[in-house]
Amino acid sequence: MTRQQEPVALVTGAGSGIGRAIASALAEGWIVYATDVTTDRLTDMSDCETARLDVTDNAAIERVLDRVRTAHGGVDCLVNNAGYAEVGPVEDVPIDAVADQFDVNLYGPLRLCSAVLPGMRERGRGRIINVSSIFGQTVLPGMGVYSASKFGIEAVSDALRRELVSSGVAVVVVEPAWVRTDFAKRARHTLADRNQTQAYDALYQVLERTPFLDGGALAVSPEAVAETVQTAATTADPDSRYAVGPQARLLRATGALPDRVLDLVSRGLLGVGRLLGRKDR
Repeated sequence: MTRQQEPVALVTGAGSGIGRAIASALAEGWIVYATDVTTDRLTDMSDCETARLDVTDNAAIERVLDRVRTAHGGVDCLVNNAGYAEVGPVEDVPIDAVADQFDVNLYGPLRLCSAVLPGMRERGRGRIINVSSIFGQTVLPGMGVYSASKFGIEAVSDALRRELVSSGVAVVVVEPAWVRTDFAKRARHTLADRNQTQAYDALYQVLERTPFLDGGALAVSPEAVAETVQTAATTADPDSRYAVGPQARLLRATGALPDRVLDLVSRGLLGVGRLLGRKDR
């Protein structure tokens, strides 16, 4: 297969972490367009085509897709990976921050899906891989807004998959739990500048001082997620969902537990936060 005959993948949020690992993995056998909101983090990705792409900007999406269409005819695999987390008690997350979260994590993938689907349908083939989170299946305290955006991408993916039956286009969701990236660091940074309601002190202690956000030793590598995406991109008949690692599979299983049980777990978690607060006094 010549370079021109290789399939084309477009990966968003490819400047770091999971997205960079995905782009590098797919570059073996694919022409990869690695995109990010800033090109500064893409300069050393010599095995990929690179482009600035803000998933909240329709014009930017069209510019990148026009470039791909001109060079290769279209996108064979779209990997919607760009995203971030707004964490904290639901009451304390400003509504503007909620809107920004949904714009990147949910509306961005929707924009890209709508942009690539006409070409995929016309060619009778294509794959859309939405990098969600296991927290789009289950919710923990302090993760409500982030989980809401991921619940949304899960629902949209299910609808698309059923709407595209017999089209030749497959829609797949990849669900990691904790991954060794700067995800938690960036999330905690937003907390530092936010008004914090005193009633949630125990929860803030958990978010800021425990492995609750980064997973600690339970976190998997970005390469593990990339390997799963590569499987989803290349398998002839992919599953609708792939949980990444045993932690994600275990958390998915908690969805079958009664709400009362999950609420008790949350009480225990907040008890840890109260204990940490007392130690500071």
